[in-house]
Amino acid sequence: MKRVLLSWSSGKDSAWALHVLRQQPEIEVIGLLTTLNSEFDRVAMHSSRRSVLEAQAAAAGLPLWIVPLPWPCSNEIYEQLISEVCQRAIREKVDAMAFGDLFLPDIRAYREKQLQPTGIEPLFPLWEIPTDKLARQMIAAGLRAKLVCVDPRKLSGTFAGRDFDQALLDDLPPEIDPCGERGEFHTCVYAGPMFTEPIALQAGEIVERDGFFFADFFSSESPRSAPWPP
Repeated sequence: MKRVLLSWSSGKDSAWALHVLRQQPEIEVIGLLTTLNSEFDRVAMHSSRRSVLEAQAAAAGLPLWIVPLPWPCSNEIYEQLISEVCQRAIREKVDAMAFGDLFLPDIRAYREKQLQPTGIEPLFPLWEIPTDKLARQMIAAGLRAKLVCVDPRKLSGTFAGRDFDQALLDDLPPEIDPCGERGEFHTCVYAGPMFTEPIALQAGEIVERDGFFFADFFSSESPRSAPWPP
């Protein structure tokens, strides 16, 4: 069995990557690797709360490998922290690290460069699947997610908080990638075939921060209040 650590953003692509990897009998996914903004206790970029992240990991039946990032975080600090987690992965006999990237070659090349000195194999189980097909496949299989971050330079902020469903795909402007792979939007998964049960999410506020629209969601077990990056 190939021991695989999966990069986990809390979004639909990493969740679908988990589902795809689990269809391969030679692969054992042993954990979910997530970067967390330690100042605000939220997933980096997506801003999903830690409590939601923990609920996802429990529903997936996998341990979290959390990398706490300072805020702000330079690229040098980020790379040092990732190097440290790679050393842990080597100690724990991880053979490969998987990513939910879809088609951006510069992102793939960066990840491959990071892992090259470690001997850990990079895996891209969703690579170059046509994103219109992939989006429909996810939805048809029961994946459910909310749009938690929207870049208004690419897509109207009114999309923040919406479900990732067929109605959303129908409403997306033609120039927007159906999976948001160019950064148009990010998601938070709350149900799907990769989970043993759905996560009960409740909607919080929608805010504009640092040029992005963020939709806050919290699990029924977590407190409603939580800080946002200024």
